[in-house]
Amino acid sequence: MRSTGATSPAAALLRLELSLVQPVLRSAAARMWRSGPGLPARYRHYLHTMHQVIRASVPLMERAAGHCEALPHDPVAPPLARYLRAHAEEERGHDDWLLTDAAVCGAPPGELTAAVPPARVAALVGAQYYWIEHSHPVALLGYIAVLEGNAPAPGLAARLARETGLPPAAFETVRLHADLDDGHSADLDRLIGRLPLSPQQRSLIAVSALHTVTALAELFDRIATGPHTSGSTHD
Repeated sequence: MRSTGATSPAAALLRLELSLVQPVLRSAAARMWRSGPGLPARYRHYLHTMHQVIRASVPLMERAAGHCEALPHDPVAPPLARYLRAHAEEERGHDDWLLTDAAVCGAPPGELTAAVPPARVAALVGAQYYWIEHSHPVALLGYIAVLEGNAPAPGLAARLARETGLPPAAFETVRLHADLDDGHSADLDRLIGRLPLSPQQRSLIAVSALHTVTALAELFDRIATGPHTSGSTHD
């Protein structure tokens, strides 16, 4: 996980907890991006899978913000709602980047949007809907912390283009997220430091984050091992 500079005790504790499981996610990512003849197919599978994940980002944040706005007497809710509304605007359209990359890779129009989301994607994303509806919207901060704290490494887009033979334009999402997500992680750390979180809310953020690590690692492992076919409902 990349350093975001000075952090609050609450944010530092979350980062420490995540650092204990970080090797699991890093190992899965390394297997997914390993060099070899299967890399182009794995990259196409990655685009399909991450489109199914990222297209849920803005709806998740909007739903969580709406729940916060219905809790005017909760001291965490108003600043959390403001953050989520602003961050949703920053993330809006990122799923379209993946569609563009897939099109450059030769995906037929509508292939990604028509695919049935597999159970592992539902397990990753769907847990957040449950916690937003039945616990507290602050859970979403754990999810965001993992996704944005594990941005693609600088230089990954260039290496993938070189090793797959696909056009450099097919890797814009990887390149852009490598540039953007470090700043987003720092913003999140500052927010966590400002929020008057209860012990239960801190625990919920940690549970959400650890679930996200596990579910995302499983997705990456599925991509690493195949089968690399679009629209699969089994992975």
